[in-house]
Amino acid sequence: MATTFADQLRSLPDEALGALIQLRPDLVVPVPADISALAVRAQSRNSVARCLDGLDEFTLLILDAARLSRATDTALTSVDAILQLTEGVDPEDVRVAVDRLRVRFLLHGPPEALQVVGAVDEVTSPYPAGLGRPADFLDPAAGALVADRAKLRRTVLAAPAGARAVLDRLAAGPPIGALPRPALPRPGPDDDAGDKAEVAEPIRWLVEQHILVPVSEAGRAPRPDGELVELPREVGMLLRRDTGPLGALRPFPPLPEAPVRDRKAADSAGAGQVMEAVRATEAILEALAAEAAPVLRAGGLGVRDLKRLARAAGVDEPGAALLIEISYAAGLLGESEVNARATNGAAQDVFLPTAAYDLWRAAGVAHRWSALARSWLAMTRQPGLIGRRDERDRPINALAPDAERAGAPQARREALDALTDLEPGAAPAVDDLLGLLAWQTPRRSRGREVAHRDAYAGATLLGVTGLGAITSYARLLLADPEPDETDPLGLHPAEAPADAIRSLDALLPAPVDHILVQADLTVVVPGPPEPDLAGELDAVAEPESAGAASVFRVTPASVRRALDIGYRADDLHTLFRRRSRTPVPQTLTYLIDDTARKHGGLRSGSAGSYLRSDDEALLAEVLGDKRLVPVDLRRIAPTVLVSPRPVARLLGALRDAGYAPVAEDAGGAMVLTRPKARRAPTRTPRIAEPLGPPLLAGPRLAGVVEQLRRGDIATRAARRAPVTVRAAQGQAVPGLTAVQQHSQAMAVLQQAVRDKVKVWVGYVDSHGATLSRLVKPVSMSAGYLRAEDERGESLHTFALHRITAAVTEE
Repeated sequence: MATTFADQLRSLPDEALGALIQLRPDLVVPVPADISALAVRAQSRNSVARCLDGLDEFTLLILDAARLSRATDTALTSVDAILQLTEGVDPEDVRVAVDRLRVRFLLHGPPEALQVVGAVDEVTSPYPAGLGRPADFLDPAAGALVADRAKLRRTVLAAPAGARAVLDRLAAGPPIGALPRPALPRPGPDDDAGDKAEVAEPIRWLVEQHILVPVSEAGRAPRPDGELVELPREVGMLLRRDTGPLGALRPFPPLPEAPVRDRKAADSAGAGQVMEAVRATEAILEALAAEAAPVLRAGGLGVRDLKRLARAAGVDEPGAALLIEISYAAGLLGESEVNARATNGAAQDVFLPTAAYDLWRAAGVAHRWSALARSWLAMTRQPGLIGRRDERDRPINALAPDAERAGAPQARREALDALTDLEPGAAPAVDDLLGLLAWQTPRRSRGREVAHRDAYAGATLLGVTGLGAITSYARLLLADPEPDETDPLGLHPAEAPADAIRSLDALLPAPVDHILVQADLTVVVPGPPEPDLAGELDAVAEPESAGAASVFRVTPASVRRALDIGYRADDLHTLFRRRSRTPVPQTLTYLIDDTARKHGGLRSGSAGSYLRSDDEALLAEVLGDKRLVPVDLRRIAPTVLVSPRPVARLLGALRDAGYAPVAEDAGGAMVLTRPKARRAPTRTPRIAEPLGPPLLAGPRLAGVVEQLRRGDIATRAARRAPVTVRAAQGQAVPGLTAVQQHSQAMAVLQQAVRDKVKVWVGYVDSHGATLSRLVKPVSMSAGYLRAEDERGESLHTFALHRITAAVTEE
C-alpha cells in the first residue's frame, strides 16, 4: 500500500518534525488539530509559496531539475535523475540542495522515488528552468524531429542568423514568443510593415522546420500582435549544451568584492551621522512647532512645506522626507485641528509635534536615535517613492497614503541582513548587494529593487551604516534576542535595543555643560549640550550652525526673549559666567545691560489694550511712529496710550518696531510668560513586530510537537471508536440521531468493572474537546472512573459528569 504524505509526517521522529516546523513556522499558526491537518496545510498553495520565497537560486533550480526529471507514468523522480541534469556541479552540493528540499517536504519519499509536492507546479512557472514542454506533447512533427538527434542538430545549425538569434533568446527562457502578423502596407515614412516582415520571417522559418511550435493561451482569444510560439524542451536543452540543461548553476552566493573598512572608523562615521540625523529631526520638528504645515486635502505634506523644512534642517528634500516619515511613525509628529476656519468654512488640520516629542527631546542622543531607527525598521512606508508619480501621474507627497507599502519592513530587513551577513567592515556597492539578494531569495527580491535601494539610502542617512559598512551598534539593534534560560517560553523577551544604545553611547562624545563665548557675541558649544544647557541656549541665543560643535549667537532679540520669559539682567550675567570657559566679553555685558534697561519701559494692558510709561517723551515717540499706525494708538493721559487692538497684537507691533514692552496684570505687576508650545495629540508609535510567524525553539517547539502527537492519537482513536460513541459525541453518523443516556453509560461502566473488560469511553476534556479512548476500567468511586488505557502503560482518571458514552469492545 502506498504511503501517504500524512503517514510520512507521522513517521518522523520528534526532532525531524520540529525541524520542519522551524523551517516552515506558518504551518503551526494556528496549531493544527493533528498531523493529517498539518499535512494538508503543508501541501497548500500559500504555505508552499511562502516556503519557496525563502529558498536561494541554486535550490530553486534543483527543484526545477526534479520537476523536469519526473517520469511520465509515475510522476516520480530520483536523486540520480537530478544529478544527470546538473553535470559540472559537485554532486555533493546537489545532494545538500535536495536534502534542503526534503527537510522542508517540498520533495518527499525515498531517494530513489522522490515526489514533488503538487502545489509547487501551481505556484511556480509552468516552464521549469525556463524550458518549454516536451516536443511530443506540443506537436507530433516536432516530436519526430527531436527524436532524430542528428537531424535536429543539422536543422539548428542550418538556421539563418536571425532565426538563430531568436533561438538563443528563447533558449535562455522563457520559451514563449509571439509571431507578428503580416501588416498591411501603408504609404508614408511611418510605414513599419517592412520591419515586421523582417521580424516575422525568421520565426516563420523556425515554425516551418518544426523547431518552434505555434500555441495559444488557454481561455484567451488570439493575441492581436500575433500567435504564440513555444520552443520545445529538447531543443532548449540542445541549445544549452555549453551551460547545461538548467543554465548557469551557482551553488554558492556571489559574494561581492568589497573594500573592508576599519571597524572603528566605520563606527565613528556612523556615530557622526547619528548626531546629524537626530539634529536634523529636531530642527524639522522645531520648524513645524513654529509654523505648522497644513494637511493637504488628499492627505500628506505639501511640496512647499517640505522644501521649507529641508532648508530649516539643512538637508536635501529626500532626506527631509525620510525624517518626516520616521517622526510620524515614531509618534513625534501628528495632526491637529487649528482654531481658525478655512475659506470654505471647514476646520483645517495641520502637522505639529506631539507631546511625545518633548519627552524624546529630553532623552540622550543614543536613546533618540534608537527610537528613530526602530520606527524606521517597522514603518510600512517607502519614503523613496516621495517625489515620484503614481499610476495616475500625480506626485506622491510626504505622509500621503500613496507611499504606503505593506512589504516595506520586510524589504528593509532583507537588505540589512544581506549586509550584516558579510565580513565585519565590508562596504560593498549597492548593485553588488542587490545581486546578492537576487541569489539569496530570487522570488522575493524580484520587483523589490527600488525598496532595497531605499533601505540602503535610509541606513546611510540614519547612521545605521558608516562608510558603507554596517556599524557595530546597528548589528546589536538588528540581532535577534538570544533565548533566556530564565524565560524558556519567551514570554518576556529582553529589550534588544538596550545593548545598541550602550554601544552607541560609548562612541558619541559626552554631553558638555559649558560654552565658549567669543568677542563677536558667538557662543560655541564644543559637543552635544546637556538638556539643561540646551534649554538655556534656546532662550538666550539664536542657533547659527550645528554639528560636532554647534554655534549660537547672542542678539538683542534673543536677550529680549530671555527677559520676556522671566530672566533678569543679573541672571543672564550669572548664566554666562557660570557656563563659559572663556572670559565673558564686555560687549555681551553691555548688550545685556542696555536691553534690560529698555525692557519693561513700556507696559500694555487691555482697553482693547493700553500702553503706559513714566517717560512721557518715550510715549510721544511711540505715538508719532508711523510704523504703529495700524494699532490705532491714542493718548488718554500724559503717561497712558490706548489701542482698540488686543494686547498680543500691540506687543507684537511694538517689538517689531524695535521697542521692548512687557505686559502687566490688573495690579500693575509685569506678566512674564514663556511662549506656549503648540502640540498635536499624542500618537502611539508603531512597535517593531517580528516579520512573519515567530521562530519556535526549545520548550515552545517541543510543546507544539507534543500537541500534534496528542491530537493525532485522539483523532485516530476517534475514528476507531464505535458508531454509538461517535454519535453520542455529536459526530454525524448515518442512521443514529440520538445520544446515549448518561445512566446507560454508567451501567455499562459498572458492568465493565465487574467483568474486567475493555470499553470505549467518550468524554469531554478540560478544553471542551470531545474525545474517545479504549480503556479497561479499574474502579468507580467519588465521582471518578479510574481505568488503564488499551496498552496498559498509564492510568487515566475520568470525571463521571464528563463521560458522554460507554460501549463495550466487540
